[in-house]
Amino acid sequence: MTTKAETLRTELRARLPEKLPSRLGVAVSGGGDSVALMYLLHEIAQNEGVELRAATVNHGLRAEAEAEAERVAVQAALLEIPHETLQWQGWDGAGNLQDQARQARYGLLTDWAHRNAVPAIVLGHTADDQAETFLMRLGRAAGVTGLSGMPDARDLKGVTLLRPMLGITRQVLREYLSEAGVEWIEDPSNQDLRFDRIKAREALAGLDTLGISAKSLTRVAENLAQAREALAVFTQESARKVAVVDDGDICLDRSGFVALPGEIQRRLVVGITAWIAGQGYPPRRSSVDQALAAIRDGRTLSVAGCLLIPQGDKTWFCRELNAVIAENVEPLDVWDKRWVLSGPRTPGAQVRVLGEAGLPQVPDWRLLGKPRRALLSSPAVWEGENLLSAPLAGLSNGWTAGLAPETPEFYSSLLSH
Repeated sequence: MTTKAETLRTELRARLPEKLPSRLGVAVSGGGDSVALMYLLHEIAQNEGVELRAATVNHGLRAEAEAEAERVAVQAALLEIPHETLQWQGWDGAGNLQDQARQARYGLLTDWAHRNAVPAIVLGHTADDQAETFLMRLGRAAGVTGLSGMPDARDLKGVTLLRPMLGITRQVLREYLSEAGVEWIEDPSNQDLRFDRIKAREALAGLDTLGISAKSLTRVAENLAQAREALAVFTQESARKVAVVDDGDICLDRSGFVALPGEIQRRLVVGITAWIAGQGYPPRRSSVDQALAAIRDGRTLSVAGCLLIPQGDKTWFCRELNAVIAENVEPLDVWDKRWVLSGPRTPGAQVRVLGEAGLPQVPDWRLLGKPRRALLSSPAVWEGENLLSAPLAGLSNGWTAGLAPETPEFYSSLLSH
């Protein structure tokens, strides 16, 4: 007879990569979901010769948090799993607490992973979390991407985040722990209706009579995820027809772009701005609408750290000058999180934006055929106020500018949006 533990391990393992890394991390808060995850993963790791390591983030927001982290450490020790508590001390009392705590949690976990040579971290998000996310995003009138919910896997700062329990409910996990005699912690904030997620949890509990449950909403999110992937492929194929990469900038054929379906236009704008200005929160829908109108009308516009510049029947996407005006690094360091400039060893050389002071010192920049404002925001090598090189503007002097290794190829990057 198959036990509940065996059934859960089988379902969890099916959502993990076929080949697990030799060292795997697991984030454990002490709550029922993550404690169950640690115990289930422990068996899987032992069977497959994988070294499992655990980490707990203490946000320092509740007096009980330290004792709860110590409790997780004891549970991990019983399983002979190395454990570390990560402390967050970054909240100043301003802004959205849950959002800042979430960002801090991921930052601490990925830093921990790099320190410990852990290529992937398993997270304890469940079907209930997915359903709550769906409801919250539904309330914000999200589109296909938003409603497709949390992915099974994604890359963050070079670390793979895995969510293999998105098809498993909290109730089933707690039943498993109870049968195994394993205790867990109930966070009192899970009853705090000031938080949107808890409101969504309460709303979900009242939808059973309509046949709407965590499981059914998770299936809806999975269906939409498949639709999102199909749209991403079509966006990539469309980009190859209407968008050209030119030294880190993107040049759009305006008529070809305008002829695309509206959803694909939106995805292209979001993908282009993310590739140029960096991954982060995508621009708001209103900002994307403004960008679409600017492309259609041939107008200049600033959006999400990028500048849209019309030129004939084209529209260029480039970095906005004000976004990089203060960037200042040594040669070989990453400038604006995407460029690396290398060349002759020159004591005192610095990489800064070309800007209004530098472009007049580049005699042949017009031969490139690019808009002047696109070149202003490009990286250049300076020695004090003396311009040594502007590789992307046509002044090399033995220097080269290349995209940082972690920067994805543009067309491939569109598959992640």
